[in-house]
Amino acid sequence: MAINEKTAPYKPTAIGSEQSSTDNYIIAQSDEKSNTDFYKKMIRQMTDPSYLPTISMPELYENVYDGKPLIVDGLLYAGTYLFVGAPKVGKSFFMLQLAYHVSTGLSLWDYPVRKGSVLYLALEDDYHRLQERLYRMFGTDCAPDLHFSVTAHQLGRGLNEQLQGFITEHKDTRLIIIDTLQKVREIGGESYSYGSDYDIITQLKQFADSYKICLLLVHHTRKQKADDTFDMISGTNGLLGAADGAFLLYKQKRTSNKAVLEVSGRDQQDQKINLVRNEEKLCWDFESAETELWKEPPDPLLEKIAEFLKNKAEWSGTATELVKLLKADMKPNVITLKINVMAGRLLDEYGITYDSKRTHNGRSITLRRNHNEA
Repeated sequence: MAINEKTAPYKPTAIGSEQSSTDNYIIAQSDEKSNTDFYKKMIRQMTDPSYLPTISMPELYENVYDGKPLIVDGLLYAGTYLFVGAPKVGKSFFMLQLAYHVSTGLSLWDYPVRKGSVLYLALEDDYHRLQERLYRMFGTDCAPDLHFSVTAHQLGRGLNEQLQGFITEHKDTRLIIIDTLQKVREIGGESYSYGSDYDIITQLKQFADSYKICLLLVHHTRKQKADDTFDMISGTNGLLGAADGAFLLYKQKRTSNKAVLEVSGRDQQDQKINLVRNEEKLCWDFESAETELWKEPPDPLLEKIAEFLKNKAEWSGTATELVKLLKADMKPNVITLKINVMAGRLLDEYGITYDSKRTHNGRSITLRRNHNEA
């Protein structure tokens, strides 16, 4: 989605690097006075260590922020997630299944998928084993946008550059799977502490967020049981605390072909899904869900915008003109603030990009149908 011109340029963040706080500073208005105030605040922020930059609620509503791109609707979004399970429980088979579906755009069970290139770092496998597994799971139905590597550098020792290089070459990258997290931890990273675990995930999260992709990190559970299943994640709570969410795959009986997938995320609904292993293809099939997914109802304003733009590639005009064209019962400033907040939904659900900027003649709005996202 195009970024509102009132937003400071967003630069992709290298793994392990710090992003300047001024890079994230938002200019609430584009008029001369607001720009002057912004630079005064920025200078003060750079020279006065006691200064805390803030943004008011009206300024917050004035801005348009990128939504969180979906990978698998209702299940997986852009960000950094842990995928955790005991050894030999079937994590890698699930990762291959997920990677195949994202790279082809085929729905995963009843969950719609947004197609894109996928990189799978299968660091505990070799190419022969991958070939045999993929053939058994999918036959000769190849996915050209699914890429593999069985070697990679570690964090702080070249992994960043390798991932950046792949994304540069495959600009539609949506998902990168690292199997396993332990394989890319920096040397000395085997000594667990909350701070070190939190820092590792934070570094990876900065990278994923800057490129708006999903990083899925395969990890192991510890042997000890816990009342909260997510407390079984090996390491400290720093891993889950810094991640956007986690998936936990486990069996009630080691020899069973059934498993439970629990999902917990920062910006998504917790879920508990019952799966059964297809013994012939080794894929995981959906059996039932213990939690019914809540679906956000259609918004009348977004529905009107989508209908209005159905036969148009683009429209530009003022908020006042848009109110009249949509026959919306709201004031121009209200419709602008509402679309500002729901711009992410407008793109994800209807494939419509929204831009808004203040001019001398008032606020100018541009709505553009994005066929790549529709």
